[in-house]
Amino acid sequence: MTALVEEHPRLGVECVLRELHIPSSTYYRWRRAEAEPCERRRRDAELIELIRRIHAGSGGIYGSPRIHAQLKREGVHVGRKRVERLMRQADLQGISPRPTRGFTRRGPGTDLADDLVQRDFTAPAPNRLWVTDLTMIPTHEGPLWLSAIRGAFSRRVVAWETSARADADLVLTVLEYALASREIAPGTLVHHADHGCQYTSVKLTTRLVGAGIEASMGSVGDSFDNALAENLWSTIKTECVRDRVFTTRAEANLALFDYLDGFYNPRRIQKRLGYLSPIEYEEQHYAEQAAAERANLNTHQSQLTS
Repeated sequence: MTALVEEHPRLGVECVLRELHIPSSTYYRWRRAEAEPCERRRRDAELIELIRRIHAGSGGIYGSPRIHAQLKREGVHVGRKRVERLMRQADLQGISPRPTRGFTRRGPGTDLADDLVQRDFTAPAPNRLWVTDLTMIPTHEGPLWLSAIRGAFSRRVVAWETSARADADLVLTVLEYALASREIAPGTLVHHADHGCQYTSVKLTTRLVGAGIEASMGSVGDSFDNALAENLWSTIKTECVRDRVFTTRAEANLALFDYLDGFYNPRRIQKRLGYLSPIEYEEQHYAEQAAAERANLNTHQSQLTS
């Protein structure tokens, strides 16, 4: 209909419509219907560019749930199904976790701590429960061992270090880094690990006692008893290591630094954290805590003056 009317521009729209016995309201309704698909395609193209930017910014990691959440964080309100459709159209997809292999080696004749966690990897505040473990990153120079401490409250990597040797010195160094970066009140923190000989060493257990930290260990040979730490290894090896081949340990260490300190802690949003990053989640907690303390103080002052 639109094409027919436009063939006679000199006659005017109303004249052509009268000759065709077509109500003007019908014509303009058709015009709007023809324009809507063009507007939707334009909006889809804009959304695809936003999706590409977010996907690239995540290092190709984010799938549709996190991209949908990030769009919402940026004030772009769009349906989840539409994001999925546009990602398929743009041939974009996230990365799925891969199974990891454990490296626990239990030391003979060692004293084991009780399991104080019982697979409940939650905490009411930061620095109440830390989980820790070791994993290996292959390089052409040989294995690079990664040790990390992860906080249960925000899932933040509190501290990490790498070494060519998976020994007690490595895990002790990570603990020292964690203690240097956090204020820990004696008797408030649980340090949960597996039965690896590094975590039953005299060096580590003595340091934990000295810092007033309670040691906790899961059962033998059960990854679910340290699932929060195992989940971190799965995430790192899926999102950072992937199919990369590191020539040197230094190269692998730099990649871990870029991922853990440059992306995971400050920027990687997580569903369990309300689609906030670990640092954002902790900052939100401390802001709410400070606001509650101010409110209590104001209430107390009001009671004193009344």
